[in-house]
Amino acid sequence: MTQKFISWNVNGIRAIEKKGFLDWFQKTQPEILALQETKAHKEQLSKKLLNVAGYISYWNSAEKKGYSGVAVFVKQKPLNVFYGFGEKAKDKEGRTLVLEYEDFYFINIYFPNGGMGPERLKFKLNFYKEFLEYSKKLIQTGKMVIVCGDVNTAHKEIDLARPKQNETNTGFLPEERAWLDKFFEGKTAPFVDTFRHLNKEPENYTWWDYKTRARERNVGWRIDYFMIDKKSASKLEAVGILKTVMGSDHCPIQIEVEV
Repeated sequence: MTQKFISWNVNGIRAIEKKGFLDWFQKTQPEILALQETKAHKEQLSKKLLNVAGYISYWNSAEKKGYSGVAVFVKQKPLNVFYGFGEKAKDKEGRTLVLEYEDFYFINIYFPNGGMGPERLKFKLNFYKEFLEYSKKLIQTGKMVIVCGDVNTAHKEIDLARPKQNETNTGFLPEERAWLDKFFEGKTAPFVDTFRHLNKEPENYTWWDYKTRARERNVGWRIDYFMIDKKSASKLEAVGILKTVMGSDHCPIQIEVEV
């Protein structure tokens, strides 16, 4: 059966609710909708957000209010839900939800930004390392592993509008991109970048800077990804970047997979 999954960094779930989010959600009807940067605790959410018809929702919020956070809306209840990787210092930021189903794992992640100095960049790179170790263990179970979220790094020059100007900026640093090489390239890399697996075209971005009105000129970055384990890549049927969906500085991304 083909299932549709959507991922979106909403940059504030309460803000985007006021911009028609629920109407859009009900029209798209994915099997799973994964959100990042929700910036809210459950007690701050409306009844409409917590009770979307036909869906069960799971929320992982940061200890710090108004910061980070992820959520997942699912049509089918999972076997298990895990809130983080089990490393307290990172899990307190509410960046990860892992859903286990009979045939697959679904991981929703809001990867850290490397800005705000060397210590934060180190935190981001360590997060990549822990994610890679954790995901490889899931792949070893034999189940399909699907990962989505805001990775906060553009992998290749094709994945941002102005690569030369950003070589020394976080989000396109060599040491950040090297981790995406470990995700996607070489014999030991566990994942396929689903979008580049099926689409090699340039000028496909998922984030645009608000301040410079970059979206109007399509001066963007592709920093939101769906990944699938290599052995399951043949089950990938379609990918998409939903550029016309507004409301955040990111747009949603979508895959269709035979599950």
